[in-house]
Amino acid sequence: MIFSPTKDDLSSLLNILGKLLCFLGLLLLIPAAIARLLAELNPFYDFITTFFICECAGLILLIIFPFKKEPDYSLAFLLVAFLWLLIPFFGALPLWFSGHFAGFLDAFFDSMSGFATTGLSVIQDLDHLALSVNFWRHFIMFLGGQGIIIVALSFVAKTPAYGLGLYVGEAREEKILPNIISTARFIWTVSLLYFILGSSVLFAEALRAGLSFKKALFHSVFLFMAAFDTGGFTPQSMNVSYYHSLTIELTTVVLMILGSFNFNLHYFLWMRRKKEVIENIETRTFLVTFSLLFLVLNIDLLSKMNLSFIELFRKGFYQVITAHTGCGFSNISISQLKAWPKGALIFITLAMGLGGGIGSTTGGIKLMRLALLGKAVVSEVKSWIFPLRVRVYEKYHHLQDMILEDKRIRLVFIVFFFYIASYFLGAVIGVFCGYPFLESLFESTSACANVGLSVGITSSSMPVALKITYIIQMWAGRLEFVSIIAAMGLIFSSFKK
Repeated sequence: MIFSPTKDDLSSLLNILGKLLCFLGLLLLIPAAIARLLAELNPFYDFITTFFICECAGLILLIIFPFKKEPDYSLAFLLVAFLWLLIPFFGALPLWFSGHFAGFLDAFFDSMSGFATTGLSVIQDLDHLALSVNFWRHFIMFLGGQGIIIVALSFVAKTPAYGLGLYVGEAREEKILPNIISTARFIWTVSLLYFILGSSVLFAEALRAGLSFKKALFHSVFLFMAAFDTGGFTPQSMNVSYYHSLTIELTTVVLMILGSFNFNLHYFLWMRRKKEVIENIETRTFLVTFSLLFLVLNIDLLSKMNLSFIELFRKGFYQVITAHTGCGFSNISISQLKAWPKGALIFITLAMGLGGGIGSTTGGIKLMRLALLGKAVVSEVKSWIFPLRVRVYEKYHHLQDMILEDKRIRLVFIVFFFYIASYFLGAVIGVFCGYPFLESLFESTSACANVGLSVGITSSSMPVALKITYIIQMWAGRLEFVSIIAAMGLIFSSFKK
């Protein structure tokens, strides 16, 4: 049987698109209000113009395409895949109007990078960007990290199946609470509480670092949004090294780790069930992979660079943690990173490719998949050792004691394959564009794993083909390929029918 959407399905999908565009337009009033408050008139008019564009486009869709029926579960994947192109497109308009981008493609690049919580940027003259526009750059990371589509549409969806489709389609596998609406509200409640605590600490430290009251206030908000949502945008071109503050670096490390945790673990933390965090397979996998990567990186740096122990720990530790959590902050310059030994760059690339926890704001292959692949190997080796009549079961603990199933392994392997293939495909395209392979692999992994670290390839002057490649990688990596593959299959089946 070939499934394809009906006219009523398409009408309902476009109607939902209209609602979401209107929702995005309302969110644009926040940076517009900030611009008006700061007397930034040009950005104010840019945000108001974008607000009217979003509202008009949304209302046109609502009028022309009425809501006929609750779309099928599988159509949620098509909707999510398309929305994650549409929202960054409209979100790029105020960035383009700002005059800090060479063209709309560059603005769209940064918008996709922000919503996908990547952090790669092709912006020009960042240090003189208006505060309201800088706020929008970081605000879209905050929205993208928590899941703007899930939050907006969970209140629209009327059936649990459709809401679950949206939830899974936006690369979240597990519900925290019994239904999607309560789960979405919990995610945003926790994020807002962390926002108050984290930005308050960063504000105090920014004042101690010598920033003015206004600058410290905005920078603390920017840094929190980028750290907790593992986004990687910074308000200054010097990145985190701009502040020359060990305390700010350590605070962002805590926020990065929190952002890379599965939101289910946050729930257990808030419920004071800390034992789950310690016993969880993702937490243990992170401790093992981080320790190994940090150890081999330090050995490589010690053998080839003249660094003191303090410099080694501060710079090496920060690069591994920001890469592994998918944040993309850096306390060294791009030229300093490029001067590191090739082995060190390989270890940082591995850390970026692995990523953080399932159901977190980070990207990459994810710790759960890595752990389950390891369990699958152990299980297979045991099956060779024991007699044929003995059936081997492999257990692991994730929120509860679970048994590794073949179906789960197949899904893990498929996603793992797509990530690895995307990392290397992006690297090959980078080589064809004239860049060295290792640097191309580093940048491709950073884009697809939604990290944001760069060795200098990402810039407004890089080839258009590479900009488009990284945009596609950021889009596919944020959705973990699932929605995109399902959407492509649905479109193919429609044409076949």
